[in-house]
Amino acid sequence: MLIHREYTNAFPTSFIIYKDKVETKNANRPHLYGQLLPDTFEPFPKNPHLAQLFSQLGRSEELGTGLRNVFKYSKAYSGSDKVLFLEEDIFIVNVPLMVDVTENVTENVTENRMKQILLLLRMNPTLSFEELSDQLKVARMTIYRDIEKLKNKNQIRRIGPDKGGYWEILTHP
Repeated sequence: MLIHREYTNAFPTSFIIYKDKVETKNANRPHLYGQLLPDTFEPFPKNPHLAQLFSQLGRSEELGTGLRNVFKYSKAYSGSDKVLFLEEDIFIVNVPLMVDVTENVTENVTENRMKQILLLLRMNPTLSFEELSDQLKVARMTIYRDIEKLKNKNQIRRIGPDKGGYWEILTHP
C-alpha cells in the first residue's frame, strides 16, 4: 500500500478485514480507469523510487506480481475468484474470504490438539489438566473443553478421582 499510495491526495488509506472479504482503499493517480485483470493490465509504477527501495530491501517483488498472485490464489484460499482491483481516483481492492475456511481451520486445530491429548495420555495417563495445558501451551479451559469432547465421543474416561486417578483411553491409535 505504501508503494501504490498517491501522496499528494489526503484520502486516508484503509485496510479493513470483514467477515466475508478484505478491502483496501488507497489514494490513487490512475494510469487507466476501471477493473484491472491479470490478462490485460500493464504494471505502472506510481512511486518508482519507493518501489525500488522496497525491492532492494527485499520487501517487494516484480511490479504486477501482487495482482497476479491475488487472482491466482484467491480461488484456492477463499473458494471464490470474485476479486476486484478497481483503478479509479481511489484504488479499491476487494478480496473475498470464505467464512467456512476459518471455521475449518479452527476445527482442524482442535482435532489436532485432541489427538495430541490422546497421545500424551497414552504415554502418561495420570497427567492433570494443568500439565496438559503446559505441554500444549494452551489455556486450561481449552483442555477442559477438549477433554469433554473426548469423553462425549467415548474416546477417554476418568478412572478414580481428579487427584490420584488416571485416564483410560477407549480408542486405538
